[in-house]
Amino acid sequence: MNRQKKQRLRSIRFHIGACLLGFIMIYPLLWLVASSFKSNQTMFQDAYSLIPKVWDAAANYLSGFEGVGGVPFTTFLFNSVIVTAVGVVGCVTTSLFAAYAFSRIRFRFGNFWFGCVMMTMMIPAQVMVVPQYIILKKLNLIDTRISLILPWFFGGAFFIFLMVQFFQGIPRELDEAAEIDGCGRVAILFRILVPVVRPAIITSTIFAFYWIWQDFFQPLIFMSSAEKFTIPLALNMYLDPNSYNNYGGLFAMSVVSLLPVILFFILFQRYLVDGIAMDGIKG
Repeated sequence: MNRQKKQRLRSIRFHIGACLLGFIMIYPLLWLVASSFKSNQTMFQDAYSLIPKVWDAAANYLSGFEGVGGVPFTTFLFNSVIVTAVGVVGCVTTSLFAAYAFSRIRFRFGNFWFGCVMMTMMIPAQVMVVPQYIILKKLNLIDTRISLILPWFFGGAFFIFLMVQFFQGIPRELDEAAEIDGCGRVAILFRILVPVVRPAIITSTIFAFYWIWQDFFQPLIFMSSAEKFTIPLALNMYLDPNSYNNYGGLFAMSVVSLLPVILFFILFQRYLVDGIAMDGIKG
């Protein structure tokens, strides 16, 4: 009986501690949502409270969707959707082809080139922006959506590494059997290997979606026209030190910008866990 009581008390303490820790971690998100319901006048009077003293949600969301500088928020949302959707498809596709080449095709200095790709993971993104800007400037692509999409079409070292680990866990006998049946390399990739490495592809898609959607630095460098801004860069326009700061609209649109990320994560969470777990087992 004493043992059962100890186990029950231990379980209660564990769950209480987990709930407290979870609340601390999710508190910033709750504060953001609560602040989007508060009026600008009372927003910072009791900043730590999650219950608004004066509810002004309708005005905040309406002013947020009106946008800034004559550009509605729906334009920023459209830009982010286009850039993210096309960028994710390009990044995951090129990473898949590169991973297939490194893991299943034998070519000269293959290990050396794979090592070079892995070394790029240690290079800060801010350093890579300089040559990217020069190239895009030469191509007259600065201040276009293409300048935000094109850099992602050269794959990602992390995604290539993740997919290579999955490819290496698949027996080569499957490739040989498919070749005997008359399949070429492309057919082997899409008919035999892609269904097996689907968890890695979905995991890469989730990470690519999150990284492109929340990217602030590249739009800041490559874009100058407000009507072509993506959401992260547009949210910065709601704050103007020389005039009125629309904190209500800022928080409201921040909540709206988080909804696609949260929904995307919820829909594909199972595949994300499976992909990381299977990669750890293979490693």
